[in-house]
Amino acid sequence: MTGKTTSSSSHSQNISFIQRFGSALFYGICSGLITVVNKLVLTSYGFPSFQLLAIGQLIVSIIVLYVARLLNIVHFPQFSRHIFLKIMPLPIFFFGNLLFGLGGTQAVSLPMFTALRRFSIWTTMIGEQFILREKQSSTTRRSVYLMLIGAVIASLDDLTFNWFGYIFLTINNVCTTAQGVVMKQKLVNKDFNQNGLLFYNSCIILGPTILLALCTEDLNKVWNYNRYCDIGFIFAFFFSLLMGFLLNYSTMLCTNYNSPLTTTVVGACKNLFVTYLGMFIGGDYIFSFVNFIGLNISATGSILYSWVTFTQKTSSKITNISEPSTVISEKQKDE
Repeated sequence: MTGKTTSSSSHSQNISFIQRFGSALFYGICSGLITVVNKLVLTSYGFPSFQLLAIGQLIVSIIVLYVARLLNIVHFPQFSRHIFLKIMPLPIFFFGNLLFGLGGTQAVSLPMFTALRRFSIWTTMIGEQFILREKQSSTTRRSVYLMLIGAVIASLDDLTFNWFGYIFLTINNVCTTAQGVVMKQKLVNKDFNQNGLLFYNSCIILGPTILLALCTEDLNKVWNYNRYCDIGFIFAFFFSLLMGFLLNYSTMLCTNYNSPLTTTVVGACKNLFVTYLGMFIGGDYIFSFVNFIGLNISATGSILYSWVTFTQKTSSKITNISEPSTVISEKQKDE
């Protein structure tokens, strides 16, 4: 009897770890790929409108999820007049995260983009502490501060400094924090599953995104864009549209199985790969010694944090499972 109980607990723990680790890995891969491919589309191929790229990503997300629901592959509630009130204010942060993230990708070199995005880890840590009432260990906080110190050092000698890019990424970081915390609340409260959140978020913000594009000269720039016959651009553009859906889906999956902070840090940790690859992709990174040292310090902080986070989560799970077994054992001794 006891042996079966222990085996069952161990099995559920293994499934839980696979879900947490698998969703984090899936998100990391999607996050890394979309950062690189968006940079290729917006900078290397010079596509003139990140708003139009965002619209394409939203449309693909809506179509994929709607067709999947028709085929009974995924399930989420039908639209009702209560959906809008239930889901707010998540679409506001979703909208800001999407647009300012793409705008920052276009305006800032990939190595600096990855370094500046690590500030979202700090803001998410604060959001979890005050809103979700989750506290981090001193080791966790030190690793986060190490990332920030490295990012600040790198920005002090950023030879491609762009005010708009830095402002866009600051807003992007705030939206990432708010989106992660609110999303976790919605998922925990069972208001929506991750499919419903993604579908209705995309539907709600599609209209404002189109209106924003109409208020600018982007449509005229896109109409006059001259690389539509370039096979490399066509592949990169459509791959970006698909990755927009996969990134949003993997973000919600990782947040559901882990936490907003873990999702944010996994996104920053994959930037270790993007940071060094970005020195060769996009063509807008200019090397300087101080900047390079700062980028390496920030990347080291990301690695340290990821190790600490998953180590603590695993040990916490083991403790929670072993404690009831100890109580049962004590009772058996008394009997």
